Formats: sequence, structure tokens, C-alpha cells
Amino acid sequence: MIRSELVQSLADENPELALRDVERIVSVFFDEITQRLADNGRVELRGFGTFTTRQRDARVGRNPRTGEAVKVDAKRVPYFKPGKEMRTALNV
Repeated sequence: MIRSELVQSLADENPELALRDVERIVSVFFDEITQRLADNGRVELRGFGTFTTRQRDARVGRNPRTGEAVKVDAKRVPYFKPGKEMRTALNV
């Protein structure tokens, strides 16, 4: 599912809301998750999962085309851990 499909699905389930209001709600939801992770926080959605960040150390990578060594800087990357309910639903 892509973002526009999510917005349309929510709009279909909630006909009392205008499409632009649903788009705004979805945007605020994703923006808040992104901001919390950028602030090195954690987002837990019970029954769904937990979003956090993990630190990746600097390393030397390889350019796949030339094989040349390339320095890759340290960075934080998003990480998602599914909740128990999601894991159960996926393995039924």
C-alpha cells in the first residue's frame, strides 16, 4: 500500500471527513513519527510495532561498478520492530 492508497482507504471508511482533511491527518501522523525519530526518540504503536533508530558505524564500502573503496560515514537509520499481534497475524 502506498500513501495515496492509505489516504483513499481512510477517506472511504470515514465519509464525513473531506479528502484534504484525511490527507492532512496522514501527513501530521507521519511527520510526528519522523520528528520523534529525528529527535532520537521512540514511537510505540500498541498492537502494531515500535519505531526507533539505530547507529551505523563508519566503514569502507565498495563501489559496485568499479570496485573502488568508498568511505561511508556513520549514520542513524530507522528501525521497526513489529508487535506481537502483527507477528501472530503474519504467521497464521
